Formats: sequence, C-alpha cells, structure tokens
Amino acid sequence: MRILLAEDDQRIAESLAAAFTAQHYIVDIATDGEKGWDFVRTFAYDLFLLDVMLPKLDGVSLCQRVRSHGYTMPILLLTARDDTTDIVAGLDAGADDYVIKPYKLQELSARMRALLRRGHTTLSPAMEWEGLQLEPNICQATYEGRPLHLTPKEYRLLELLLRRNGCVLSRCDILENLWSFDDPPDEDAVKALVKRLRQKLKAAGAPDDFVATAYGMGYYLKQYSHEQQPRHHENLTHPQLVVNSRKRTG
Repeated sequence: MRILLAEDDQRIAESLAAAFTAQHYIVDIATDGEKGWDFVRTFAYDLFLLDVMLPKLDGVSLCQRVRSHGYTMPILLLTARDDTTDIVAGLDAGADDYVIKPYKLQELSARMRALLRRGHTTLSPAMEWEGLQLEPNICQATYEGRPLHLTPKEYRLLELLLRRNGCVLSRCDILENLWSFDDPPDEDAVKALVKRLRQKLKAAGAPDDFVATAYGMGYYLKQYSHEQQPRHHENLTHPQLVVNSRKRTG
C-alpha cells in the first residue's frame, strides 16, 4: 500500500518512512502542506498521515481541501496539541483519527491498520499460480510448500505479477508501484530485482522462466498447464486463481 506522510520535521519523517517501508508500505514524504496537496493530486494513496503544524498550508486546512475535492483515503492526523478544540477541528475537517505526539510507533501502526481495514469486509484473498502460493495478509510466499525468503521489494514484485494474472507488467509499472517518488531508480534496478526474484524462485524448485520476459514489454508469470502467449493489460487486476477468501472477524 502507498502512504503519504506530510511532516516538516525531517528527522521524524525519515524515521517513520524507514519503519513503514520495513512493514511493506511505499512512503512518499511531503515537507509542507502545498507539496502534500501536489502529491494527493498526482498519486493514489491508501492512507494519508498528516501533521497538523505544517508550513505554507496547515494540516487542518489541507485536510479540508482534500475532502472538498472528493478524495476519500483515510486521513490520520499527527498533532502535538492535545487541546480538545484542535482535535475537534481536525476531525470536523474530515480526518478519520488522530494521534498525539509523542506517540509510540506500535500504537501508530495499529491505528493505521485499523483505518486501512475500514470499508473492507474481507481479508485480501490468498493467491496461487502454478505451485506458487502467496498470503497477502501475512506477507508470506511459498512455492510447492517451500517458503520463499523475500525482501519487501521482491515480495511486492511477486504480488504485482500475481495480480496481473498472466498479463504483462511493464518496467514503468514496477517503478511506479515499488519505489517512492523521492527514490526513483533506473530500469537497471528493475532488471536486478527481477533477477534476484528468479533466483529465489529457482532455489525453491520453480522453472528458470517462471517469471518470463516479454521482450520490449515487461514481465509476466508463465502458465505451464496451458501454454499461451503473454497478454498485455493496462491496469493491475486481481488474479482469477483465488483461494481461501475469508470474512473479517474484527
């Protein structure tokens, strides 16, 4: 999932970004309210972490602007003020929750997960493809029952390929979905990432070309039970091979 963090304290912003990246989030950082607004208009976010005391445009005003333009992503306010009036103003502006500084990372992460769960009645379903099994809810992947020890980016790449359901995933798609705006690599980084993923799949028993190349287009998961040409699709889609869909219990 992609998170926008609007925080003008560079030390706090970098610390939070590192912690959330380790939890498999993609994090973009805005250091003032106007830059935060530019990010909101440019990218689709699953969650907005918004500091109240921002330069150029304060967090409450930015929250109002975001909601007035129809954006519905959950907004979690980060505030050093514990005055009831300020908290009410933020919630009335459209924020979904707030955390008072100083906060514990464990509590902040729990509140984020709670907001991300809202509006979803089911857990993300497990996915399978030719012996590959992936559990998005616990970030676990196996091949023929053997665990794949993946880095966060390797895991996210594998999930993106699965969600393409055999369609081609372009290098541009990979760059956009796996790296933050402030940390864009070149296409050589994509090639190296694909190579490492292939090596780990092969070590678990998968064929060499399990992640196949569509030359000039990108990458796709090869289907061996029904040999076919790779398909091209513009948007990420959920795979048809889905098992173990479960209802949330809370």
